[in-house]
Amino acid sequence: MNINIDWQNFFIGEDRWEFMPEIALRTLIMYFIILTGLRLLGKRGVRQLSVFELVVIISLGSAAGDPMFYKEIGLIVPIIIFTIIVGAYRLTTYLTAKNQKLDDLIEGRCVYLIKDGRCNTKEFGKEALGLDEFFAELRQKSISHLGQVETVILETSGTLSVYFYPDDKVQLGLPILPALFAQKTKMLSPNKDYACIFCGNIKRIKTEAPLKCVDCGCDEWVVAIDNCRVR
Repeated sequence: MNINIDWQNFFIGEDRWEFMPEIALRTLIMYFIILTGLRLLGKRGVRQLSVFELVVIISLGSAAGDPMFYKEIGLIVPIIIFTIIVGAYRLTTYLTAKNQKLDDLIEGRCVYLIKDGRCNTKEFGKEALGLDEFFAELRQKSISHLGQVETVILETSGTLSVYFYPDDKVQLGLPILPALFAQKTKMLSPNKDYACIFCGNIKRIKTEAPLKCVDCGCDEWVVAIDNCRVR
């Protein structure tokens, strides 16, 4: 069986080699237009992206892509699109700076995920963030249990701001190291400190018995620890 391949069409499609220099020039021009657009967005738009800013960046990328290799699209069209997008962004940032409710609507609010070494379960339910993912991020900050942490805030950019207890104020907390967390149980032994695996509530009982957490209703526990952070 003979297979005939049109290598020119395979590599450059229906265009011809004569269009390649124009593609190079278009790409170079769009590159500088993108740089200018990002510069006009301001440093915050490049350094950390909220959901709104991510939409703006994607829009700029979409507007820049087609003119690079479609000769049917003139360069004035993406320039107009860029101007509108950047102008809308600057107007929106101005309005959100003047109106807190509008800012909360567009950017969202920062959320307290941990307070006083305990998970804020009400806020967790509002965020698309699983405990496994959350604990993994805390472990990357050398945190082995929640008793080392005073406060964790989920910023509008999606990053976590973590505030630690000093070593002399570290308290009993829910261990988040996988090996310790896996040792969860429903039957609590007497005279041991246990942490609820969902909210981190600490409990000690006098007689062996199953127990439901009074804060979140979870019935699984793990032995709490109080060691200091290893830096």
